[in-house]
This record gives sequence, C-alpha cells and structure tokens, in this order.
Amino acid sequence: MSAPSNTNPLPTVHADADGSTAARVVQTVKSAVRTQESEIKRWRRTFDANAKTVTSGEKFLDRDQFVSAIAPSGDLTRIGRAQFAILFRVADAAKRGLVSWDDFVVFQTLLKRPDADYYMAFQYFDVDSSGTITFDEFKSVFSENIAPDAIPFDFDCDWVKLYLGKKNGTHVLGYNEFTQLMKGLQGERLRQSFKFFDDNQDGFIRPDQFKRIILEIMGHKLSDAVIERLPTLTALSPGGRISYSEVVAFHNVVREMDMVERVLREATARSKDGRIDQTDFLNHAASSSRYALFTPMEASIIFHFAGRGVATSRLALIDFAQLLDPRWRAPGDQERAAAGDAGTTFSTVMGDIAQSAYNFVQGGFAGAFGATIVYPIDLGIQNQRSTVVGQLLYKNSWDCVKKVFHNEGFLGFYRGLGPQLVGVAPEKAIKLTVNDLVRGRAMDPETGRISPFWELVAGGTAGGCQVVFTNPLEIVKIRLQIQGEAAKVEGAVPRGAIHIIRQLGLVGLYRGASACLLRDIPFSAIYFPAYSHLKKDLFHEGYHGKTLSFMETLTSAAIAGMPAAYLTTPADVVKTRLQVEARKGQTTYKGLTDAFTKIYREEGFKALFKGGPARILRSSPQFGFTLVAYEYLHKLLPYPWKEPPREVETALTSRGEEIAKTRARNALKILLDVHGDFGRRSSSGA
Repeated sequence: MSAPSNTNPLPTVHADADGSTAARVVQTVKSAVRTQESEIKRWRRTFDANAKTVTSGEKFLDRDQFVSAIAPSGDLTRIGRAQFAILFRVADAAKRGLVSWDDFVVFQTLLKRPDADYYMAFQYFDVDSSGTITFDEFKSVFSENIAPDAIPFDFDCDWVKLYLGKKNGTHVLGYNEFTQLMKGLQGERLRQSFKFFDDNQDGFIRPDQFKRIILEIMGHKLSDAVIERLPTLTALSPGGRISYSEVVAFHNVVREMDMVERVLREATARSKDGRIDQTDFLNHAASSSRYALFTPMEASIIFHFAGRGVATSRLALIDFAQLLDPRWRAPGDQERAAAGDAGTTFSTVMGDIAQSAYNFVQGGFAGAFGATIVYPIDLGIQNQRSTVVGQLLYKNSWDCVKKVFHNEGFLGFYRGLGPQLVGVAPEKAIKLTVNDLVRGRAMDPETGRISPFWELVAGGTAGGCQVVFTNPLEIVKIRLQIQGEAAKVEGAVPRGAIHIIRQLGLVGLYRGASACLLRDIPFSAIYFPAYSHLKKDLFHEGYHGKTLSFMETLTSAAIAGMPAAYLTTPADVVKTRLQVEARKGQTTYKGLTDAFTKIYREEGFKALFKGGPARILRSSPQFGFTLVAYEYLHKLLPYPWKEPPREVETALTSRGEEIAKTRARNALKILLDVHGDFGRRSSSGA
C-alpha cells in the first residue's frame, strides 16, 4: 500500500528556488507593514488636526473635538452631531473627560472589529467595565438616556426576565447574550408602546400615537417625507385607526430596508419600462430567496409610502428614494434649508430668471438652425392662396418649387430668410423657454413627474406666448414670399421687409393674431407632450440611465410634429388668408369667423386642409432639428448652476466613507434603536 501523500497547503520556499516566488512573499510582507504604518499615520493626522486641548505638554481630544474626529462627513440629519458624543464615553477609558492619543488608537482599532457596532454598544452599557452587564446597569443606562416624557418601558416584563433572570438581575448578560437582547429590544419596545396606547385593548391606536411610537423607536431611519406621512398608514384599511399588525408590518419593512432596497433595485432593473408594482415586487422577492421575505401587507406599506398614498401605482426606483434614504429631501429643499427663508425667495427667483435667460439664448440658436434647414419647404405652404377666386397661384408643392426656381433661381428659396431668422430666434426661444418653465413649475418636486393635463397647459402656454413674435414675423415672411412670384407675373417691383413693416404699422403686424393663437396654442399643446412621451415610452429615455442617440431624439421630435402640424392646418390656412395682402379680384376676409365661412363655402372643406402635407414636411423636420439642437446645446453647454439629476444613494451604493466611520455610525444606530433621542440628555448634561 502506498504511503499517504502529505499535501502542504502552503508552498515551501527554498533558498535556491526561483527568486520570483520569494520576491512575492517579501513584497506581501512589506505591503502589510506599509499598510499598518500608513493607517497609524492617518490616525495621527486626524488626531493632531482635531486635538486642541493640551495638558502637561500632551495633546488630548475633548468631547467636541472627538466628535469632529470620528463623525462621518456629509448630511447627518437623521443622526444628530451631539449623539456621536455617546462614543466619547467608550473612548475615554480613564474616565477623565479627555481622550489621549493612546485612547484614540485603541478606539480606532476597536472600530476595525467586524462586530464593532455591537461591541461599542456593549461597552457603553458596561458601566463598571466588568465584562458583563447586570440588570441595574441595563436599567440605569437605558433610563438616563431617554427623556422623562418618553413612552415608558416595563423592565419587569417577561421578555427582560428571559435574558436577565427572574430575581431582579441574578443572571448577568455576557457579550453574546447582550447582542441578542439588543437585536430584539426594538420589537419589545414596539409591543409595549402599542399596548401603552391601546387603552381599550381592541388592537387599534390613533394615527398620531403611531407616529409618536415610530419617532421614538426608529425615527432616525426615516426621511422627513416619510415621517410626515406616517399617519396616512390609516388609509390602508377602513376605520381611521391603525392595527397592531400594520404597526408590526411597518416595523418589519424598516428593519429589512437593505433587503427591500436590493429587491427594488433588481426588480426595476429587470423591468422593461423601469417600473414595478406590488405584484412584481413580491414575485421578485419570492424568486430571489428560499422563503417569503415580505407579506402582502408589507408590500402594500412599501408602495403606499413610495406612491404617496397610491399603493397601486407602477413606480420607478427614484420613487422609493424617500423610503430608502433617511437623508432624502425633495429637490430644492436642501438649498432652501441652507439659505434660510429670508434668502430663499430672492435666490430662487434670480436662479429661475438666470436659467430661463440661458435657455432663451440656447432656444434662439436652436430655432435659427432648424429654420435655416427647412426654409425652402416653407414655400409649399403658399399653394393655399388663390390669386383670383377659383384660380391657384400654385397647383401643388412641386409646382411651387418649379416656378420659384424658374423665376427667381436658387436664392428664391431663401427669399425672406433674414427677417425669418431675426424673428424665429425669439419665437422658438420663448416657446422652448416657457414650456420648460411651466413644466418645471408644474412638476411634482418629489417624483419629477408631470400630469398629462399640465403637459398640455405647458405646451399651450408656450404656444400662446410665442404669438408675440410669430404673428409679425409670419405676416412679413408671407408677403415677401408671395410678392416674389407675383412680381414676375404682374411686373411689379418686389418690396423689402422694412417697407412691409412701415406699410402695416404696429396694429397691422398683428393682423390674424386670433387665427395665429388658434394654430399655435393647440400645436404646442399637442407637440410637446407627444415629444416627451415618444422619448420616454417609445425609446425609453431615462430607463436604467439610458440616454437617447441623435437619431432617436430626431425621430421623436419629427414624429411629434406630424399630428401637431396637420391637425392645426385649418387655423394656419385662415391665418395666411388674413395676413396676405388682398389684390384686385381676390376674396377679402373681415375676420376669423368670416374667413372660415367663406373658405368653406367657396372652396369646400378640403380647402381648410390645403397645404397640410407641406406643413408636415416643413414643421416635422424643422422642429426635429430645432429640438435636437436644443437638447444637444443643453448637453454640451449645460446651465452651470443646475442641480444634478437625483439618484437613489444609500449605504448600498455609497462607498466613499471609511469603514471605521461607517461602523461608528452603525454603533450609534444600535443605541438609537433604544430611543431616537438616546444620548442627547447625557451629552447635553455632560
């Protein structure tokens, strides 16, 4: 029988072996040494930067300086800065009110433990540093860190006796027992608090009582938006009160928030439209675990708060941000809080004006770009006009192109472009700017969404505002275009834009404005919502961070222009008839109603849609290229002070913080599970 092989899991390095293996071993040792050395240097740098107290030539950290040294950077809204002073008691081993360099090194080393959060909590309760916690110690530390008006806790309950014995503390807590006690303490506090408010013992409490319980036990884990909506949990079931099962379900959701977030991220990532409902959530949770993670009631609670009372909605990941991130605030709230109420209004107004002006300039350039590309197509619109009753100036769009090229040459296609560019810049600029402004105001600040009604209002308002520039521009443009061909036929001398403006006067420049409003308001009300939904629903812009390509943006903008252009053709026909200077033999129109009536009576219903295809050929590409230019100007030259797009940032996605500071915060969270104000009394009284 062969001798058993002696397999050594670690390679043996001989003196005459290949030097590469030995070099790697030496390098590993050196790397480990360097890591420890840099860690000590980093701790020393932090200590020296904050230690301002000097005693007998030695530096120390007092309470405030210690907090500055260990508190994580960033928003500490949910955990007050004063509460980090709780850990000062752990670091101050000598109980002298100061932390020395040696104490600080020991404290930082403790934070490296994988169980540092529970270990710190244990040391806080272990007042006599005996390595065990008695009933008196537990009760004393618990009581001294909560306010007298807090919801009372019964230390003589059966639950405490299971851990500490029946004879008032004959059984002390070791470290492992303490960790299990702390893990279950919040559930026991929840049960006792509910029983305290349930006077009738019917299993229900009022919404305000539920809010008080949650604030005391887990307020540090919730955002302000969720806290304000806590009483709305009563809407899940009839009766106007909240049951014990609903309270427990809410507690389970908050306790398992990390798992909630994982399921939400994975489920929304797999969804085709980036949105999920309760069924999707429960199905994904069931498929990604061995046992059911969440009950239907818990799923309803998640979607109730994320959907702000509408638990049946299909929601995107950003909708759950207020539930997942305790630091979450609605867009602009953080800036308003920082600036204060006095400076908020002024800074907001000035910021809106500056951004609107920036958008106005970009809209002007984008409008000029789009108008230049499609200006020749605009001549096809003039086949609407009769020289004499029943006689057409142009038979169709192609006839228009041939006659203009024959009589005026290639430059004839761009007759009137100068005034067009002068007018189209402010016209498109005001349309794009007003639409963005109204959409921004009407947008839900928490979800970033806008209702279809307000999409129509934003577009219609933009269309109405642009008439200030559109009407004078188009009446001059149309007369310039018409007189070019008429001059060849009748032998007249073409007049310039200045002559036309002087001839019309200020009032004349707004002739046909009612028809212009009738065209531009519905056009923009159709166009902008269609463009937005084509990008979002057809090409899935924003789903999983998707950015549309050039062709996708152009296609969305061009398709949106088709129904908007064609459906508003009758108003455009009437506007053109009102604005063109009538010559001998032509029908004259007294106003909007008169024009509609005469066109229908003399030329039939089809005449109202004459030039409709040409309008599509003009408006569709014009707005396509205009919106593409506007979008790309926004991307290449964004507004410098624009708020970055919101993302769902939580502990699962944030990786910039040192693990030691993260564990220090986690240790505080365990203590805060005892009471939301844990440590505030002892810190303020110290």
